[in-house]
Amino acid sequence: MKPHRIRMTHALLAHYGLLDEMQVLKPHPARDRDLCRFHADDYVSFLRSVTPETQQDQIRALKRFNVGEDCPVFDGLYSFCQTYAGGSVGGAVKLNHGHDIAINWAGGLHHAKKCEASGFCYVNDIVLAILELLKYHQRVLYVDIDIHHGDGVEEAFYTTDRVMTVSFHKFGDYFPGTGDIRDVGHSKGKYYSLNVPLDDGIDDESYQSLFKPIMGKVMEIFRPGAVVLQCGADSLSGDRLGCFNLSIKGHAECVRFMRSFNVPVLLLGGGGYTIRNVARCWCYETGVALGHELTDKMPLNEYYEYFGPDYTLHVAPSNMENKNTHRHLDEIRSRLLENLTKLRHAPSVQFQERPPEAEQPEVIFRDDTLTMLT
Repeated sequence: MKPHRIRMTHALLAHYGLLDEMQVLKPHPARDRDLCRFHADDYVSFLRSVTPETQQDQIRALKRFNVGEDCPVFDGLYSFCQTYAGGSVGGAVKLNHGHDIAINWAGGLHHAKKCEASGFCYVNDIVLAILELLKYHQRVLYVDIDIHHGDGVEEAFYTTDRVMTVSFHKFGDYFPGTGDIRDVGHSKGKYYSLNVPLDDGIDDESYQSLFKPIMGKVMEIFRPGAVVLQCGADSLSGDRLGCFNLSIKGHAECVRFMRSFNVPVLLLGGGGYTIRNVARCWCYETGVALGHELTDKMPLNEYYEYFGPDYTLHVAPSNMENKNTHRHLDEIRSRLLENLTKLRHAPSVQFQERPPEAEQPEVIFRDDTLTMLT
């Protein structure tokens, strides 16, 4: 999850000429009170104060907040959280002001909970961005194509009908262990959580045989005012921690499909541990967002050596076995489409007085910024 992935992505965007067609913004760091719109005050205070030098004196707090192994303490931890969260919230503010798409490839940290870190995620920028969108939109749709279940976001909105969460993920003996097809939400939120459990080796064709009919029906019935799409790249073929077999084009087809509904979209990053492929993927998906088909031959850039020996934007999927049988995929699709029929119409919402907006970011062009599209 190191920012190096974002620098590589940014370099590709620059050399493909995509930055010239975007408004590039430096995110305004999220303030304590912004983070506390979801996270507990004492958890935010802990993240702000802990350092590698002081962590040995805070053993009890480290255990309480699940900080240590998967989520280590490092220099600049709180600033890192403020920056990526500020990018996602800033993107949501832009959508609320009439822009139709915003991108924060440094965001998408979907495992963080109200009171604890989890799975390399400290602050849940997605939840914070959705809360910002709910100031203007009656309904917000969250879609997650990371290989891991989007548990932190689902948990945050499990009992509301204003946010629908849909997660496509590896299910079984796999982190975080949640995301059963039977988990559908609770109380007012019943049937507003959709989980699509998948097995090893799923390819583009199998993935889209679920994604398009399910998301098409979700858009028809739920009718969101805005969409947040988490584009975790660990679902790509060849990922160091993943076990799916998606091509970059297959992964990006999800972006293309969700853009086709002409609803404002916030694109976020997420997982991805073969970093050369992460940068390839998010560069290509930025092109999809802009309506450009990028050439496969990669232009010279600062990280050119990472992309050898072929120096191409796309990489071929492997020949790994697809353990998702047609019968199993048909059963999943039928069950989820049936669940969606129980949502007879989009819920109506009475608007309350709108909370104050988060601070907007200032415009700046830099090598290591997060990018947002207008």
